Amino acid sequence: MFGLGAGEILVVGVIALIFIGPKKLPELARGLGRGIKEFQKAKNELLDEVNNEEFAEEQRKIEAEVKSNHATSVVANDKVKAEVKKPEANDSESKKTDS
Repeated sequence: MFGLGAGEILVVGVIALIFIGPKKLPELARGLGRGIKEFQKAKNELLDEVNNEEFAEEQRKIEAEVKSNHATSVVANDKVKAEVKKPEANDSESKKTDS
């Protein structure tokens, strides 16, 4: 914990007990615990918000790419259909001239 060994933590605890006193030490520890808990909660909420925003941005990019690819494929399909119809029209004209 913070690079402190067990002996160092014990020394800090004894000094805190001497200067703060046995009556106020539990209140101080509870307050410190609550502060750490609130800090962790805020950190987790911030990380969740950032992750959700990144996910939403990635999803928007994918949707735009899908729409772009769909539009491109529709245009390509229309061109292919037009090319397929042209030879059929030429074949029917050649059949009329043969008769």
